[in-house]
Amino acid sequence: METESEPYVRLASLRQLHQVMADMNTARSLADTLQTVADGVVGALGYELACVNLVRHDGDLVVAAFSGNPAAEALITGRVGSRESWERRLGMGERWGDLIFIPHTEGWVLDDDDVPQWYTDGPAPRFEDEWHPSDRLFAPMYAPGPQGGGTSGELVGVLSVDRPRNGRRPGAWGREALQMYAFQAAIAISNARLRANMQRALVRLEREQQALRASEESFRQAFEYAPSGMAIAEMGGDQHGRILRTNDALCRLLGRRASTMRRYSFSDLVHPEDIGTLLRTSAEGGRAELRLARRDGTYLWVSLRNSVVADAADGPRFLLTHVEDIEERKRRELHLAHRASHDSLTGLPNSAELRSRLSARLCRQRPQAALPAAGSVESFEAFDSFGTQDAVHGGPPVFDRGHDFDFPPGADEYDGYDHHVHTVAPPDEYDDGSKGLAVLFCDLDGFKSINDRFGHNAGDAVLIEVARRLSNGVRDGDTVARLGGDEFVILADGLGRADAQDLAVRLRNEIIQPIRAEGRAVRVGASFGIGWAHCGMTADEVLKSADERMYIEKRSRPKQHRRAG
Repeated sequence: METESEPYVRLASLRQLHQVMADMNTARSLADTLQTVADGVVGALGYELACVNLVRHDGDLVVAAFSGNPAAEALITGRVGSRESWERRLGMGERWGDLIFIPHTEGWVLDDDDVPQWYTDGPAPRFEDEWHPSDRLFAPMYAPGPQGGGTSGELVGVLSVDRPRNGRRPGAWGREALQMYAFQAAIAISNARLRANMQRALVRLEREQQALRASEESFRQAFEYAPSGMAIAEMGGDQHGRILRTNDALCRLLGRRASTMRRYSFSDLVHPEDIGTLLRTSAEGGRAELRLARRDGTYLWVSLRNSVVADAADGPRFLLTHVEDIEERKRRELHLAHRASHDSLTGLPNSAELRSRLSARLCRQRPQAALPAAGSVESFEAFDSFGTQDAVHGGPPVFDRGHDFDFPPGADEYDGYDHHVHTVAPPDEYDDGSKGLAVLFCDLDGFKSINDRFGHNAGDAVLIEVARRLSNGVRDGDTVARLGGDEFVILADGLGRADAQDLAVRLRNEIIQPIRAEGRAVRVGASFGIGWAHCGMTADEVLKSADERMYIEKRSRPKQHRRAG
């Protein structure tokens, strides 16, 4: 290029340079861009060979494109040179601006490093600026710096060129053209990489969106068509717990429309007795068994299983609740529990259940106030009521109706009972209005003769009718139990001694009325013994005291008056 016609050559080269730069920036892929860069060096800058060494992610440089010699291209394309060897090359030789020229007089020291290279033969130089076959010329390609303005940034790659067509080392114009070309090539390669990364990111995003849409559709179908009930509710905020969405199975289960369900939360639908269970159920993996209200006012036993789902990584969280119908299982469980705790013939609580209910009111420690002697009895009935006196705190009697006992606050704790209030018996000496837990022990008179004369079917019919009359003769919350054979026990809470005696008389008068059994009328009598339960006694001790009093009462009556026929 250093000839008399250099200005004309420079103009032609500039046109070629403009064209190859345009080609670099319009290439469709990174591979096309790299090959265009190599071809541009050969086609526009007057070199016979050009190699693009691209920096990989690990810092080493790989031969990514080659132009000018198919044999050399097949030999070194894809081979890798270490970053250390390349740093050594770029740090030695002569600096022509940003270019690195290593003359053949110095380049021999690089013959054994791991940078891929080719060898060409040729005569020794005859004049000073003649190109030697072992000369090396490198044009580092740097991405534009973060401040712009032509500042160099990260190394993108290195252009290696060889054998100028005019056989001479490039002059000022040739060096400037190669340096400018390397700068533009770095921009084109960086842009191509950015486009490739963006395309990969777009493809990955599209795949993720497709997977998300497929996942959402799978969830929707699994939610909508699940055979058991499903619901989504809000978590947090003013509308916490409000049902947002239900599937058909849950709507059918509760007999409600989906639009109606969105007016409620589960706390609106749960049975009042189960609200505590619902509130204690964890949102994350919590399970509970409780009753939900149906549209017709009935309640259905269900199993709830909770999990938390998020709308997005940082989006709102929702409560996903799986609702399974367990009504049939609960019915079987309750039936089995009833059979285990109730007499199969009369349907009354059995001996084990009787002792359980009695023991639930008694602790091992006797109250410190004056109490009747252990085993005190009275001559008529025993009653299942749990009238109690807070002897420790000196309070009035406290009565618990029914059999679910919630002890009042402020009482002491005995034997595992929180807030236990002692059960005491009314005094023997006088009637001061005190009330307690009466235990009426009932034994039928003349029952064995009915079995012997008319058979066990007649005896069973008598027992069933006696059980019915006893149950009808007591208050709600009192317990009538069959202890075994023809023995029955009544637990009555909140009775005084006179009340217990009156109850025994009423029940006996009911029992002695004629009973239809196997087509004939029969009669049985009844003997009652009344015991009083109080803390410090066991359930067996209470029953034994009532049983003993019953036998005293039975023996004290003439035999002819023990039964009414």
